[in-house]
Amino acid sequence: MPSLKDLRNRIASVKATQKITKAMQMVAAAKLRRAQEAAEAARPYAERMEAVLANLAVAFEGRDDAPKLMSGTGNDQVHLLVVATAERGLCGGFNSNIAKLARDRARSLIAAGKTVKIICVGKKGYDALKRELGHLVLKTIDLRSVKNVAFANADEIGREVLTMYENGEFDVCTLYYSTFKSVIAQEPTSQQLIPAQFDTGKAEADDSAVAVYEYEPDEGEILADLLPRNISVQIFRALLENAASEQGARMSAMDNATRNAGEMIDKLTITYNRQRQAQITTELIEIISGAEAL
Repeated sequence: MPSLKDLRNRIASVKATQKITKAMQMVAAAKLRRAQEAAEAARPYAERMEAVLANLAVAFEGRDDAPKLMSGTGNDQVHLLVVATAERGLCGGFNSNIAKLARDRARSLIAAGKTVKIICVGKKGYDALKRELGHLVLKTIDLRSVKNVAFANADEIGREVLTMYENGEFDVCTLYYSTFKSVIAQEPTSQQLIPAQFDTGKAEADDSAVAVYEYEPDEGEILADLLPRNISVQIFRALLENAASEQGARMSAMDNATRNAGEMIDKLTITYNRQRQAQITTELIEIISGAEAL
């Protein structure tokens, strides 16, 4: 049975922790609005980029002269997984859910006899994968010094992925991140970047009823410029989605932690009061017994 002093110290410690979690919740709430606005603003551009590329891809469907970023290498033996997570923890299952999705995919590929390579964007992704898949991680990209993610950060990652592809270091590249739905809902997502996948059937159905496009220069030149740029655009979108998802998950996690601390304080306070009352009663009995003995 802990002493009264131990209980007082424990209550004080939990109250201090509660103040920290409450402060972190408020900071996350303040950052969430800005991050959510940035993520929502990036979605239309990224989606429209995909739509334009889907329309252009229709002209090259089944052709031998299709761009390599769209047609692929003709093989799927080597897979590159780009796992984008946060640089910091205390955000619930945000990081672990993304890592779990990538880990499950890596396991299935390895079981199928494929070669897997991993690039971690964010420290927590590497921390979650290093125990089982650490030997497959090529590098970890550290963004801790970046206060607000910019397109330049995503473009640097995209250029590195393109260089690896041009050097024949992999056949298929898949990006893993978390799509922001709401403060309490973030969806782990996988998106294949190389070879680019587009819903050409849907694009044909949508545009045939609206307009017929003529491209200048021709489709091949436009695709040669847009396909590499699209990789950076999709990575940038993923980083913005991650930023909003991280703050939403942290806000929710810190809210739960604050509530749990409050419940623990209540239970400790009841235990403290009961033990204190028992101690006072015992002392009174001893005094009365001593008085009667006299």
